[in-house]
Amino acid sequence: MRLFFRFLSPGPASWDIEGIRQACAIAAKEASAAGITYNHGPMVDITRDPRWGRVVEGAGEDPYLGARIAEAQVRGFQGNSLLDQETMIACLKHFIAYGAAEGGRDYNTVDISEGTLRNVHLPPFQAGIQAGAGSVMNAFNIYQGVPAAGSKFLMKDLLRGELSFDGILLSDYGAIEEISIHGCAEDDAEAARMALDATMDIEMVTRAFANQLPKLIEDGIVKEEQLDEAVRRILTYKYKIGIMDDPFRYIQPKKALECQFSEEHLLESRALARKSIVLLKNDGALPFNANSGTVALIGPFARSKDLLGTWQFSRHGNATVTLEQGVTEAVSGRRVLIADGCAVDQPIDGGYEAALRVAEEADVVVLALGESSRMSGEAASRMDIGLPEVQLKLAEEISKLGKPTVLVLTNGRPLILDWFERHANAIVETWFLGSQAGHAIADVLFGKYNPSGKLTMSFPVNAGQIPVYYNHFNTGRPASQDKHFSSKYLDGSNDPLYPFGFGLSYTTFGYSEIELDRHVMKRTDCLTVKVTVANTGQVQGEEIVQLYIQDLYGSVVRPVKELKGFEKVRLSPGESREIQFLITEEDLKYYAADLTFKAEAGDFKIYVGSNSRDVQEASFRLE
Repeated sequence: MRLFFRFLSPGPASWDIEGIRQACAIAAKEASAAGITYNHGPMVDITRDPRWGRVVEGAGEDPYLGARIAEAQVRGFQGNSLLDQETMIACLKHFIAYGAAEGGRDYNTVDISEGTLRNVHLPPFQAGIQAGAGSVMNAFNIYQGVPAAGSKFLMKDLLRGELSFDGILLSDYGAIEEISIHGCAEDDAEAARMALDATMDIEMVTRAFANQLPKLIEDGIVKEEQLDEAVRRILTYKYKIGIMDDPFRYIQPKKALECQFSEEHLLESRALARKSIVLLKNDGALPFNANSGTVALIGPFARSKDLLGTWQFSRHGNATVTLEQGVTEAVSGRRVLIADGCAVDQPIDGGYEAALRVAEEADVVVLALGESSRMSGEAASRMDIGLPEVQLKLAEEISKLGKPTVLVLTNGRPLILDWFERHANAIVETWFLGSQAGHAIADVLFGKYNPSGKLTMSFPVNAGQIPVYYNHFNTGRPASQDKHFSSKYLDGSNDPLYPFGFGLSYTTFGYSEIELDRHVMKRTDCLTVKVTVANTGQVQGEEIVQLYIQDLYGSVVRPVKELKGFEKVRLSPGESREIQFLITEEDLKYYAADLTFKAEAGDFKIYVGSNSRDVQEASFRLE
């Protein structure tokens, strides 16, 4: 089974579940035509620390959204049947809690409660397995002091037992040998025994299984039946994808040439990319129009093709559409002036001076700043998640000119943007948008597409707040400016700069008060939540209406809010629409004090709004 790594960062911020599924289906179609049948993805880790480089690969901080995206990715990659030659085996990674690494440092220690493991980190894996994922990859971290690759509790009891997963369990790169480096096995033989006892099937790259299992079986330390079970699971999926009947069925060179980088797929890429752009600030500077005059593109990403992000192995990299190309095509004859100003993390001789000259000639300035692809991804954790100093200095110099200035970000994680919030006229978060990035960004800048993306991670004001996330606990002394002895900072707010679910539009939306069809809910009831959303602005737009629930009193402390539903609605100016959410007992369940999954009787709050902060509120009781 040939392997495939795929990076799909633009998808999550779109909150477009069908679009994400379609993107994965396209990836599977292109890869399978080249003979690739086994995907080392999707990554479904939940994380609350933007210093961790691998946030670029995941769906953010929320278990519910992460679960819906995991389902979509698995269904996209695997389709309706793995026998379909346009599908591939999906591998959920990394089981489990890899995103909870202390200090946001990759491969670092994880020390969390079982309640957090189950309520925060488990849901995306559970959803992906229920969607039919054929494979799971272990995490590098420890849990309860045991490396995941050798943890019988995680792999055998939880994954195989509770979740009924009977697919292929794959070690991450070198993870079995690393059991001894962690200090939990004396040598490779003990590490191999632990991994096989934990029901590991395939060892990636290293050779502990190959070198140690024959003697371990001969000595009776592990049973031959254990090896047979691992082989059975691997062969089962080889039969499921059809390569035991025809080992060459996925080698389709003609189809590969036709579908890879096809016009149809590029249009899909552009559509999902622009849905994933998040407008973080706009004082009216955007969208640009026919009267915007000369546009200056300034910064290291003005003409960079480094827009694909981590895990990029594309022979089509040079065909990536730059911001310069996208804007130049969009302006139709108006002047576009370009200056790099600086490199991503170092100065250019005369760079600032050239950038200032260009900016002085322009009517509006677009600052194209951000992170290079090597600054995000595996082993790319950062202490300082602000823009590199050389870029910040460039922005400060341009700001002194007093020209309307729009920040366009290329990056893989939430960044510290408080200076730009104060000084830029607009901030456009574009992530690593892929091969059609320049066109997608230009579509938004010039109003061809009204941005609708929403954040999947909170953006901190200051790195000292990290981890900062919306679904936190209240504490016994909630933050209060009026009470000194409360859970707060002396030198700043607890609140993020931009909260989870946040994203602006070129129009505005109004929300009515929430209507509930009952205020006392029996366990067999279905509670209906209604809210009317109106487009109160001047242009058509799409809003992502978000539903949150708070369990006020539980056998253990519950988060202040938890996402439980969302719906995208497109409205013309003046148009309104009633949105309904249905809540059942299942939506109120969690792993309680005794670690059973249940809903507990008591009082709940419902929140509906445009993000996790700006919401309407209502109450009900479960009996």
